[in-house]
Amino acid sequence: MKTITLDASKAIQFVGREAVAAYEPKVRAAQNALEQGTCPGNDFLGWLHLPTSITPRFLEEIQACADTLRQNCDTIVVAGIGGSYLGARAVIEALGNSFAWLVNDGKNPTILFAGNNIGEDYLSELTDYLRTKKFGVINISKSGTTTETALTFRLLKKQCEEQRGKEEARKVIVAITDAVRGAARICANKEGYTSFIIPDNVGGRFSVLTPVGLLPIACAGFDIRKLVEGAQDMERATAPGVPFAENIAAQYAAVRNALYNESGKKIEIMVNYQPKLHFMAEWWKQLYGESEGKEGKGIFPASCDFTTDLHSMGQWIQEGERSIFETVISVEQPNRKLLFPSDEENLDGLNFLAGKRVDEVNKMAELGTRLAHVDGGVPNLRIVMPELNEYYLGQLIYFFEIGCGISGNVLGVNPFNQPGVEAYKKNMFALLNKPGYEAESAAISARLEKE
Repeated sequence: MKTITLDASKAIQFVGREAVAAYEPKVRAAQNALEQGTCPGNDFLGWLHLPTSITPRFLEEIQACADTLRQNCDTIVVAGIGGSYLGARAVIEALGNSFAWLVNDGKNPTILFAGNNIGEDYLSELTDYLRTKKFGVINISKSGTTTETALTFRLLKKQCEEQRGKEEARKVIVAITDAVRGAARICANKEGYTSFIIPDNVGGRFSVLTPVGLLPIACAGFDIRKLVEGAQDMERATAPGVPFAENIAAQYAAVRNALYNESGKKIEIMVNYQPKLHFMAEWWKQLYGESEGKEGKGIFPASCDFTTDLHSMGQWIQEGERSIFETVISVEQPNRKLLFPSDEENLDGLNFLAGKRVDEVNKMAELGTRLAHVDGGVPNLRIVMPELNEYYLGQLIYFFEIGCGISGNVLGVNPFNQPGVEAYKKNMFALLNKPGYEAESAAISARLEKE
């Protein structure tokens, strides 16, 4: 079985092999701290050996629940925000038909995502759409009080019960939440919903391989066993005992930190040439941004879809401030084949491409862009996936997770907390006059009067 690979040569040349080699002991120490549980945030290391701890029986339970939803729903709404939906959406979008909402043949339910914004138009349009659907809901929230998700679930629960009756709604609403605490757990117990547990020691952005990601992915009709198998193999391939020269996650962490500290590269752009990977980059952005952006430190994670964004961001990337580096995800073999046609008039001058696969054109665009960007002073790392399927996506997910844990420890921050996320919530609750926020409300009112 093949594995994803990492080519860092076009990044290492900007800092030198010696500089990267100097990070090997730091990376080894960081990974050992993860393994031994001596690093900051060690109470959130449940993801570290999660893939190899998943049992066939557990996957059967997830699949059985997914089958029930698939049999009773033509539409399933996944309510969650951040790590509670991005991983599942990344896999579903990567594996699904790009025009699924137009060509749904009834074999799989339509998967929708909500609870990730507070857009009144969006939610109103969603509820309008669902009026003619046999829909179910997967409510993903550890606390049950996250504003965006709780507001959405309140709307969906009421509508589902009104359209399908309370008894039938009970069969098609699933809670993924804390084992014993929180509003979502209380609601699930009271209503009798099927429920799954978000482990206490797994943070949201590391939770793709828990029911948080596995249940929606299974509902979409994809093979969660293969996904987990890929992650298991990557867990073994990046274990602490694997030599640095063979450990692609350790290399990724070392090169990123060398570029950041030795070469002043403060921004990492995640690039794909496969449109289906757009949400994989969105998941990656949260994983690295929320893990590393602390204490005035951290590489800023950005993303671009190429070649599309070469027509909007290409100029800046090529000749703008040299504070960036790129990590390119390249899919070696597409799942479909389409040949470029010949045209008798050849008005566009593209007959020289006639008979070539569209992917060959895409690959040459990728290579040409990488060469141009390296020449323009942009270090490039390249991750190659043999093909786009569940197995290699499982590998990619765990590769990024372990790389993030190592990299954050090398950086010297706690990769597993997110204290800054609460700042906007306190202000929002105070402005909305939520009980218990009277002092904060008064302080904000005084501040706004001065401004």
